[in-house]
Amino acid sequence: MEEGRTLPVVIVAGIHADARSEVVDHLLRSVPGSVALHHDLADAADGAVRRIVRDVSGDISQDETPLVNDCACCALREDLVPELERLAGSGLTTLAVVELWDSVEPKAMAEVVAAHAGDRMVLTNVITAVDPALVLPYLANGDDLAEAGLAAAPTDRRTVGGTWARQLEYAPVLAVVDGDDADDEDRALLAQLHPTARRVPAGSGELVQAAFAGFDVEAAAAAQHPACALLPQDADEAGVATLVWHGNRPFHPERLCQALEELCCAAARSRGRFWLADRPDTLLAWDAAGGALCVESAGPWLASLPDAAWEMVPPVRRAAAALDWHPDHGDCCQHLVFTSPGLDREGLERLLDSCLLTDAEYASGRESWYDLCMPSRRPVEMTLRIRRVFQAHGGKSGASALQSASEDWAT
Repeated sequence: MEEGRTLPVVIVAGIHADARSEVVDHLLRSVPGSVALHHDLADAADGAVRRIVRDVSGDISQDETPLVNDCACCALREDLVPELERLAGSGLTTLAVVELWDSVEPKAMAEVVAAHAGDRMVLTNVITAVDPALVLPYLANGDDLAEAGLAAAPTDRRTVGGTWARQLEYAPVLAVVDGDDADDEDRALLAQLHPTARRVPAGSGELVQAAFAGFDVEAAAAAQHPACALLPQDADEAGVATLVWHGNRPFHPERLCQALEELCCAAARSRGRFWLADRPDTLLAWDAAGGALCVESAGPWLASLPDAAWEMVPPVRRAAAALDWHPDHGDCCQHLVFTSPGLDREGLERLLDSCLLTDAEYASGRESWYDLCMPSRRPVEMTLRIRRVFQAHGGKSGASALQSASEDWAT
């Protein structure tokens, strides 16, 4: 690479470590002058992160960087850009492959690299490495990352399933390491979880082309935002189904609370946005995987904003609201998507419908909806954890037992 040229940077993520290594190794072999940069967080508990720089011939250097605020991911962010700038400044590197550690999510790192891009470097894509045979076992794993030895900080409360889902759904390219253990059900699940992704074989020329294809960090963030996410569509293939459920009236808070355990375990993955009667102006995000459900505020519904505030709303958000717009209640709606092998579509639809306000409750008006909640007001954020025990065949036939549920729905 000539001095003064912009350094292409591709991020390779994924909790499937062997698949990720295979993807990185193929890029190093296929792109002369490419270099891989990896921050190993496995020993972060000892107070440092190990930085490994390698090329096709092997390790070039290994160094340690101290933790920042006891956070391994913070140390990664602080160290990543200077290392990329050093590689760019050398003029010798044709492609920088940033291999993220197991539980590091690509969104944050992509935004860090994009924020520092310019004449010296440019983020050319984000790729998640996938072994189709492992998609469901990891997605169905509700353990905390700390229990699996994958936490990036002492305060890291993410789950294995949720982390893997976000790694999978953020990347526009999935590099597939397809072995003998994967079957049609595994491939159907992968396709339905992220139908808009470009899926390329891990050892192909398509992977190399994808590494240089280009990446829009703002579009990627918008595609994941609950208000305008590009959610999957209805599908049914090889025993895997996706249900897209819509509703035009709010959930009754008590009935929803009573149904949460069953809803959370109804599918390997569910996400979307929903409308709650005692918070009628708040768009709530639903994000569930591995039996762990996280619900949090994603800001106001556009229908609740004054007209003057619309100019400050991004165009993609206004376009998404227009698709769901109702003459009576604007963009306030239910839009939830459930994907799983063996999905009980009819039972799930009945359960969701039963949580909506009745005709009489809806007709009583917004002021009366506030009286539907528990005597103590709920917090804006709620997290529900349900431990799932899956049957022998990778959990494909659903949960065989529920161990415990804990919720922070009421104060």
